[in-house]
Amino acid sequence: MLIPGKELPRRTFLRGMGATVALPMLDAMIPVRGLMRFAEANDPTRLICIEAVHGAAGSSPYGATQNFWAPSAIGSDFDLTPSALLPLEPWRKHLTIVSNTDVRMAEAYKSEEIGGDHFRSSAVFLTQAHPTQTESSDIFVGTSFDQLHAQRFGQATPIPSMQLCIEPIDRAGGCAYGYSCAYTDLISWASPTEPLPMIRDPRVAFDQLFGAGGTVAERTARRRTTGSILDFITGRVADLQRELGAADRRRMEQYLENVREIERRIQRTEARNNSGEPRELAAAPTGVPDSYEEHIKLMFDLQVLAFEADTTRVFTLKTGRDASGRVFPESGVSTGFHNASHHGNNPKRVSEFYEINKYHVGMLPYLMERLNSTMDGESPLLDKTLVMFGSPMADSNVHNHRRCPLIFLGGANGQLAGNMHLKAPDATPMANAMLTMLHRLGHDDLQSFGDSTGEFSL
Repeated sequence: MLIPGKELPRRTFLRGMGATVALPMLDAMIPVRGLMRFAEANDPTRLICIEAVHGAAGSSPYGATQNFWAPSAIGSDFDLTPSALLPLEPWRKHLTIVSNTDVRMAEAYKSEEIGGDHFRSSAVFLTQAHPTQTESSDIFVGTSFDQLHAQRFGQATPIPSMQLCIEPIDRAGGCAYGYSCAYTDLISWASPTEPLPMIRDPRVAFDQLFGAGGTVAERTARRRTTGSILDFITGRVADLQRELGAADRRRMEQYLENVREIERRIQRTEARNNSGEPRELAAAPTGVPDSYEEHIKLMFDLQVLAFEADTTRVFTLKTGRDASGRVFPESGVSTGFHNASHHGNNPKRVSEFYEINKYHVGMLPYLMERLNSTMDGESPLLDKTLVMFGSPMADSNVHNHRRCPLIFLGGANGQLAGNMHLKAPDATPMANAMLTMLHRLGHDDLQSFGDSTGEFSL
């Protein structure tokens, strides 16, 4: 028997030949409507933390006069037209902008730390703590925002949290200015001394989420075919469908088709990258698309599927690597990312960096649409999710960490009203806004976070 009785447990898995596919929320899992509402009311908020490196053009002296990041108006009557946040205009009712907060823990505290901002900043973003300068194993920074949430609300899921990245990482040795590469390339910290590894290859993330293949040999053999992990659970699917109502069958069919479509996209990427044709990212794994947009959209789709199946409730995504020279031609700018960020406050070059910022923000509406169109019980996932997007750097031209970019997206289970621009008083730590959000997410017992000095009203 696949499922005993008529009521399905929320943790229902379809298994076969090394594949393990969790199911989305179905009516059959909570058949009484009142219990469904009760379950949703007690459903922890899903969390996605996204780091953008190199700050924003709007944090430069010239860019600030042009409102290249935050709009000029405070409150709800703001104009996003001149801002890099313009792509989020269709989603402004889900957007909360928090401007003018500082990430002082990313600054140099000793003379020997001067110049190392690129190589310590990522470790600060979600910890709001100052890293101990070392290239050895005695790394120390802080427990990160995402891991506080995962430790409290992620333990009931098969995977407490997942960490994804777009650029290559180096988890060993030193990077520059006496800093371990753990500080440069890893943004999730389970404790001050325990950074968590990040996944760049969508194939690896897919296999973790869906248990595709019990051994390395099985996974390798399967990737050589055009088959699907769903082929291994066909019989289980047919058995279950006979027990489900029409609405649940449609929901499950759509969910499994989404799983298959992501798998097809990964297979197409692998086939192209194994074809012998020249690659733009020559050293990247075969599952990594050369296209930045395709890569990040695959990562977003995997996150939404994982939330839908409640496989995990916490994700982090590192969208770039400090000092990366990657070019983003779709932005209309041919200058490499790092060079563009060191613009000398020249208006023309600041404007070019602004276009790259806007292109990166332009990836977020895809995630918003996917979350909004995916139901979890009676509500879209967007209503149950907090997306935090920001940078531990402000004006990258001078490695400044004052007035850093930070926005919140989604409903966070009713904890964010949206359509709001809040400007913090000068010298407000970003950690204050994060502490407030942690309280909103259910961490009421936390008295402080990082270098917070108190709550920041949202």
